[in-house]
Amino acid sequence: MTTIPLLTLNDGRKIPAIGFGTYPLDNPQAEAAVREALAAGYRLFDTAARYGNESGVGTGLLSFDVGREDIFVTTKLRGAEQGFDSTLRAFEASLERLKMSYIDMYLIHWPLPGKDLYVESWKAMIRLQKEGRVRSIGVSNFLPEHLQRLIDETGVTPAVNQIEMHVDFAQAAQREVDSKLGILTQAWSPLGRGDILKDPTLGRVAERHGRTPAQVMLRWVVQTGSVPIPKSAHPERMRANLRVFDFQLTDEDMRDLATLDAPSHRTGGDPATYIEE
Repeated sequence: MTTIPLLTLNDGRKIPAIGFGTYPLDNPQAEAAVREALAAGYRLFDTAARYGNESGVGTGLLSFDVGREDIFVTTKLRGAEQGFDSTLRAFEASLERLKMSYIDMYLIHWPLPGKDLYVESWKAMIRLQKEGRVRSIGVSNFLPEHLQRLIDETGVTPAVNQIEMHVDFAQAAQREVDSKLGILTQAWSPLGRGDILKDPTLGRVAERHGRTPAQVMLRWVVQTGSVPIPKSAHPERMRANLRVFDFQLTDEDMRDLATLDAPSHRTGGDPATYIEE
């Protein structure tokens, strides 16, 4: 079984250097996939209230003989439940669906600046962390101005910013801001959603190392100092996605991969304008 390194967050807690994503699995699919992922060696699991699969994730985690302290569970606050009191209520509902007494990481899923409630939600999360209900708190899809506002108005810096990030949408500027603020960047959709896995440049880099294009993409995320959260329902691919800590991309590899980056390769919403449905 692959040994997964641990990284230290700005609050002193440790987080695995790769995780398992569960979107867009439903509850039965999530339960089965989480069981397989645990058996493969994953210990960081990512879900969200909006995914509608927290119950399946929780059941899958409980069904496997791994201690709770050895598992790192992240879930997210949906946009419709932003606000101070509604965040507290939403957290209790997520906790109940996950069948847990605490959550390792709670994130604001999107900033939704048009609603202008993310600061109030952040204040509620700070309270939950002080109460020990949540070990670490962070955000998802936040831009530099959103991060700075949280810090300026509360004095508390997010531990994590989870953003869309893959080799052809590298997000270098956002990652630089995260790093300067002491925030760990996590990568959702680290394998992209298009034909990037068939790209000849990516294929050549993979061939140099005797690896798959997917493994190269995940290794690229790791070498940027970020944490990839790939999703797969196939046990063999789950295991393959973990095998990214026993090889290193060269400077030449990184230069070649940098040619794939383009702002037009975003596959999800733009945090500046996104409105959660």
